[in-house]
Amino acid sequence: MSDKKTLTVKLVKSVAGTQQSHRDTVRGLGLRRMNSQRTLEDTPAVRGMINKVAYLVQVL
Repeated sequence: MSDKKTLTVKLVKSVAGTQQSHRDTVRGLGLRRMNSQRTLEDTPAVRGMINKVAYLVQVL
């Protein structure tokens, strides 16, 4: 069993009309379309990506 902490991230707002770097960050998180979810390892890099697009995603 893994004892690593994880975060579940959900895309709750469309990326249409957003900056290209924000769209790239959402794709980097593994989110493709609205309401898609991804469970990611809790690392500083992932936290930074989530903070950058916090207005588009929800952490569950």
